[in-house]
Amino acid sequence: MTSGASLLEVQDLRTCFRTRDGLFAAVDGVSFSVEPGETHCLVGESGSGKSVTCFSILNLLPTSSAYVESGRVLFEGQDILRKSDEQLRKIRGNEIAMIFQEPMNALNPVFPIGDQIAEVVQLHQRKSRSQAMQHAREMLELVGIPDPARRLGNYPHELSGGMRQRAMIAIALSCHPKLLIADEPTTALDVTVQAQILDLIAELQRDIGMAVIFVTHDLGVVAEIADRVTVMYAGKAVEQADVETIFAGPRMPYTSSLLASVPRVDRLQSLDGRLPSVPGNMPNPANMPSGCAFHPRCAHAADACSTMKPDLHESETGHLVRCLRWRDIESPRQQGSAGQ
Repeated sequence: MTSGASLLEVQDLRTCFRTRDGLFAAVDGVSFSVEPGETHCLVGESGSGKSVTCFSILNLLPTSSAYVESGRVLFEGQDILRKSDEQLRKIRGNEIAMIFQEPMNALNPVFPIGDQIAEVVQLHQRKSRSQAMQHAREMLELVGIPDPARRLGNYPHELSGGMRQRAMIAIALSCHPKLLIADEPTTALDVTVQAQILDLIAELQRDIGMAVIFVTHDLGVVAEIADRVTVMYAGKAVEQADVETIFAGPRMPYTSSLLASVPRVDRLQSLDGRLPSVPGNMPNPANMPSGCAFHPRCAHAADACSTMKPDLHESETGHLVRCLRWRDIESPRQQGSAGQ
């Protein structure tokens, strides 16, 4: 990789699914980059295309129903979508690792946790069985699982949800990857365990210098861990900027609606205790609305929004927004400046 180059570049990625209702694009022209050591968050409601984007990067989609129609995924300058299955196997779990959303489904129920970690180490690092098991024990200790020597022999069903998630992280990090893809790794966990997992990923990220793509719909988590953010809606990236700009000066109405939906005590008092929400639902990808996909739910929509599909515009350096009316909508940052 040349000096100053991105570790990962996703360029105009389009992923399609074959369904009984016909062909539709679950990811439609998504582009973003990840720098070495950076945490890049993908944000949006369920069905926005976040997880499909991540599965597309590693070509993990079911070939019977899904395929990457176009685009490039450059990892250290090489398009991994053009690599053979054998070449991809050398990258998956070794240079790029993934933490899946539900560890109970991702872990193999018929093999002990230690064997599942050791298998990755033996495959990619060519260590002996005894060396791989010793490394597995060290990884379980690293991710904070108590009595790691005994836990090596435990099966996934014998572990709590938090411990299964830690075991998944141990597997993902066992080869010290350059890039970790974390697909909502804390969704099913209580807040205490969630905080521990986030601290663990951040600590390990600092120790080995890896980059992270973190998929979530929790904006509180985004504010805590992100360097850059890509907001997704209906398969498209609708806003992209550094985390401070996203929170202080969003220009896409969908991003503003997501931020307004975050529960806050001061807002609840002014809204008689009611939680604000984004009206309506994510559109059916097989029956997308004309024009801007968000316009049926948007309070700022104009007539043109129902007929014209917006492109990504650069509202300021490094801040991309997909909206026809972004110039007419004051960001919270501008509103604050006007009131001073």
